Amino acid sequence: MTEGKSAASLNASSERPANTQSGYLMLLLLLVTIAAEAWGFIQFASDQQSGTVVAVMIVALIAMVLILSGFYLIQPNQAAAILLFGDYRGTDRTTGLRWVLPWLTRTKISARVHNITSDKLKVNDLRGNPIEIASNVVWRVTDSAQALFDVDDYKQFVHIQIESAVRAIGSRYPYDDIEHKEVTLRGDAEHVSEELRIELQERVQIAGVTIDECRLTHLAYAQEIAQAMLRRQQAEAVIAARKKLVEGAVSMVETALEQLSAKNVVHLDDERKAAMVSNLMVVLCGERDTQPVVNTGTLYQ
Repeated sequence: MTEGKSAASLNASSERPANTQSGYLMLLLLLVTIAAEAWGFIQFASDQQSGTVVAVMIVALIAMVLILSGFYLIQPNQAAAILLFGDYRGTDRTTGLRWVLPWLTRTKISARVHNITSDKLKVNDLRGNPIEIASNVVWRVTDSAQALFDVDDYKQFVHIQIESAVRAIGSRYPYDDIEHKEVTLRGDAEHVSEELRIELQERVQIAGVTIDECRLTHLAYAQEIAQAMLRRQQAEAVIAARKKLVEGAVSMVETALEQLSAKNVVHLDDERKAAMVSNLMVVLCGERDTQPVVNTGTLYQ
């Protein structure tokens, strides 16, 4: 496995600066050749043609064609890969008017930031529940050689890898956890988004692409189980609320009994303590308001 990775890294292309020139100097030279060609026409018009004039005109014409064929423009955040008969000779990232030898071909590639929102994908989460998930990915090309020569179509490659990474992350975590004991897609969006970015960066590294940001843009249960999962969430929420309510009520009753005993407010036997606990639990855990009953007799009547 290690040998395979080493071989792949050796075969991978790597961007390097190209040997190009500023186009403005060559533009000045082009003006000189145009002037020489114009001078030759003037000599012909005045019937002063000679072998020297013809030679100058031919040389000027050839130079003009060669110079014109070597011009190209590079805009900001744009690069041009230079090739000599299919052999990669480097990448030019200098903006403005540029010039190379005419037999060198130029393949331009954008280094600007790209923004892709994936389609809504239906995947099964960690617990096997079908969910719908989509993400927004911000990416850019940082190595033009890898983007142009190591993959067939780097844009399509990135798009496919985004779908694969979203499916992998969606199946790695549960949609939700009412007890908040594990990382979930809904409750830990920042963590999941960062892991998606790392996962996707590893997948597109071969294409010379850098992932700047990933964010989940859509997350929901699939339609066929949405209603059932909503009822389940509601039931889990009710159970959690009841559990919290009971824990609080028990703590309050325990505190009340301890303070009554510590301050000698009243002495209760086990039977009366049980009755008091029962009454307090009904009052504290009941959903409806309770009606107080005033005891005008003794404690035991």
